[in-house]
Amino acid sequence: MLRSDGRRANQLRPIEIQRGYTELAHGSVLMIMGKTRVLCTASFESGVPEWRESKNSGWLTAEYDMLPASTGRRRARSRNRVDGRSQEIQRLIGRALRAVVDMDKLAPYTVWIDCDVVQADGGTRTAAITGAFVALHDAVARALNSKLIAEQPILDSIAAVSVGRVNGKLLLDLDYQEDAAAEVDLNAAMTGSGRFVEIQGTGESATFTRSELDRMLRLVARGCRQLHRCQQQALDRSRSQAARSAKRSPTRR
Repeated sequence: MLRSDGRRANQLRPIEIQRGYTELAHGSVLMIMGKTRVLCTASFESGVPEWRESKNSGWLTAEYDMLPASTGRRRARSRNRVDGRSQEIQRLIGRALRAVVDMDKLAPYTVWIDCDVVQADGGTRTAAITGAFVALHDAVARALNSKLIAEQPILDSIAAVSVGRVNGKLLLDLDYQEDAAAEVDLNAAMTGSGRFVEIQGTGESATFTRSELDRMLRLVARGCRQLHRCQQQALDRSRSQAARSAKRSPTRR
């Protein structure tokens, strides 16, 4: 079965990871999955939340938003409050990345992960997690190079992907039209070593069986393995560029 964009059921959309997309962020990536584009940045900031000060540990947190022109109809900016969906997604991004970072080795800094959706065509939360890891990697490389931190805090890689049941068929990496029509929708984050960090599965208009859940998780694992390879290829391909960027140390605040 071929989908509307010509993909097979178990095939990801075309992926591009553009590192160093902005010059001033400590780490930045434009994450492209099909027509979805998310700008992911990682920034070191001196200090941690008050409730972590006694732990002699660093912290990592995330913010997520969709730019006004990211969808077919203009969205109002989130000026005074974060809507429930964005709050849920930014918490997911933070949890996923913290799962592969040793917080003690970040002390006494907070790493801010900012994910801004430039264009949305489904899978924005999973693209944000996948791209944010590469941005975090580059920010950490700069911090190590400048002796801002002493040890590598990243323990593993992390990527995320969606799976859904559409018209009775299980599909990997849903675009917006597929997501809107999905009877069952599942998003999951997985480490490079094959361990799940989070699974969000919902019967949108139907229930699903244990067998279908197992099949969806196998599709997730397949997709995340491919995404981990894409992350590594991006890191390998731009190693010389990253080395030049690492010479610019993060600003001490």
